[in-house]
Amino acid sequence: MGSLLKGVSGVRWGELRDATGATAGGVPPLLSRIAYGDEDTTRIAIDDLGDAICSLGFVVGEVTAPTVPFLLELAGSPHVACKAELLDLLGSICRADQWHSAAAAVGDRKHDASYQQQPGWEAAARTAVYAGRSVIEGVASSVRPEEATPARKLLQEMDRIPPFPEL
Repeated sequence: MGSLLKGVSGVRWGELRDATGATAGGVPPLLSRIAYGDEDTTRIAIDDLGDAICSLGFVVGEVTAPTVPFLLELAGSPHVACKAELLDLLGSICRADQWHSAAAAVGDRKHDASYQQQPGWEAAARTAVYAGRSVIEGVASSVRPEEATPARKLLQEMDRIPPFPEL
């Protein structure tokens, strides 16, 4: 995939499911379009990727956490367009708590066994975003306000969002 995204081939995308339940094999081409596309191509690819890894802006999937390091790599790259959109997507991933909220709503009862993995996906995705804090801080120090402002907003959200409780 070029100098960016070298680790993409090490992920078994075809074995992972996206936020819609589909196979995640379409994630690598979207990452490539973000890395090497012009601004319009990049914007569309970020939107499509958002649908796959953070559906509706608040539902993550199995593939979300493995994708986050690549989003951070792209956000930290000086030549990638649409950093604000990438940071917004990372913010949506960080805020996602749909599955934890649903599990908490059932109280002491065991939540449906078919949905026991989803809270783990949320926790892993949020942890992956937090692991990229230094990248986000680097973007926040940019002299370009269109990059720095959304990065600072994401850092503030990261400081405000508590860790997930044990379920």
